[in-house]
Amino acid sequence: MLDKGRQTSLEVGMYSGLYDILIEKDNFWRQINETVDFSFIYAEVKQNYSETAGRPAECPILLFKLILLKTSYKLSDRDLIARLRTDMQMKYFLEYEPEETEFMAPSLLSKFRHLRLKNTNLLDLLLTKTVEIALDKGVIEVENKLIQDSTHSNAMFQHVSPREEIIKRAKEVRKAVYAVAPQMKEKMPKKKEHTGILEDTLHYANEVIKVIETEGGFDNCTAVMERMNYLKEGIEETEGAFEFSKDQEAKVGHKTADTAFFGYKTHLALTPERIVTAATITSGEKPDGKEMKTLVEKSQHAGIEVKAIIGDGAYSETDNLNYAKANGMKLVSKLSKSVTHGNGKNKDKFAYNKDAEMYVCLAGHMAIKKRKSGSKCDKKGVDSRVEAYFFDVEKCKRCPFREGCYTDGAKTKTFSVKIKSDTHIAHMDYMETEEFKELYKERYKIEAKNAELKGRYNYGTAQSCGLLGMTIQGASTLFLANMKRIIKLEKENTGK
Repeated sequence: MLDKGRQTSLEVGMYSGLYDILIEKDNFWRQINETVDFSFIYAEVKQNYSETAGRPAECPILLFKLILLKTSYKLSDRDLIARLRTDMQMKYFLEYEPEETEFMAPSLLSKFRHLRLKNTNLLDLLLTKTVEIALDKGVIEVENKLIQDSTHSNAMFQHVSPREEIIKRAKEVRKAVYAVAPQMKEKMPKKKEHTGILEDTLHYANEVIKVIETEGGFDNCTAVMERMNYLKEGIEETEGAFEFSKDQEAKVGHKTADTAFFGYKTHLALTPERIVTAATITSGEKPDGKEMKTLVEKSQHAGIEVKAIIGDGAYSETDNLNYAKANGMKLVSKLSKSVTHGNGKNKDKFAYNKDAEMYVCLAGHMAIKKRKSGSKCDKKGVDSRVEAYFFDVEKCKRCPFREGCYTDGAKTKTFSVKIKSDTHIAHMDYMETEEFKELYKERYKIEAKNAELKGRYNYGTAQSCGLLGMTIQGASTLFLANMKRIIKLEKENTGK
């Protein structure tokens, strides 16, 4: 049963004055508390609670704040709750009294993520909230430009099975233990032959944990306890998805023709002030250009009047050029001769990957080669040049989308595109203008933002399995990144 119950409003306790001494006025978590009204979280998750059944639930605002702390500090649920006992800025942000020592069970955080945040629009909600704050404080303009790009995150079990990941985490635990207690080598369970069976690996990992807990003496050793809790969390994640050997919602995406990743993509829209106005999170194989319209419309919903869209060659598709023109926006995207409208019949089944310079089919398979044909000026004076992309027929034979795309018995499967279209010819003229060149200089800012997300917030790797987990991670990460930027811009504007 959802009951607002203990709302996160700080009660005046015996030691509350400590916060005025210990938590500086410019502390990031203090500034978030003073800037953001988190009541919108309660309204968003209310649908996932029962109004009549069960005991009163923990305040969802408190649980959401814990997710923000988990994202920022890169801690397991257990270590996060354990750290609350001694970390005063965490207590302040969560609006606990300084002397409080009793906290919720770590398992409630997992339940909140998987049960209470499902079917919510958390990503859009948080970004819209930060854009509202940025506009209210005057740190970004209403009429603005959007810089678009995507950044990839490797799946939690990147190219390895859960079995291999659990073995890796168990090894890290043992190394941490041996560093402080070499004599434990004789007490640890013997390493087993790799049977390839997940159940055997889980049994071995649990034995390692049991020996450490039975032996005792490591409770105050942070290096050991954090790695052991990380192992426990990995076991729980794996047992919760016991029937598959890797994240089923993650897909292979291509960074170049020769390099790939297994995971997810976060497609971003960023203002020149480096505030993220919109984002979508997809599996790794999804093309960047197809998300342009959605990102524009989400940004508009958040309150931005979009005047120009800046992106790399992935966004110069004919549909995007026409969309921008119809809506009075400048599309500042360098045209690739191969990014065109396709042959009509199977247009929606193929997408261009600008990094690999190849087309990818609906099933996520990339073309294996390409070949040009035709003439720049044929007998009728028409430019008939096309580029044909060849796909692996063996994959086509087994493809679930082969109907209407692949003809049974065919020895080849190609997708052909015109090298130029009238729309792209007009865009080529625009690319030569000073306006285009000046606007395109802004594009580097989104590369810097992607680097910040991966470096500061560990966004290069998914912290849990599934698209829901990646979306929650993305929502909390982008919220924190935006708030950090808003606070910095406001400080620069006021000179304080």
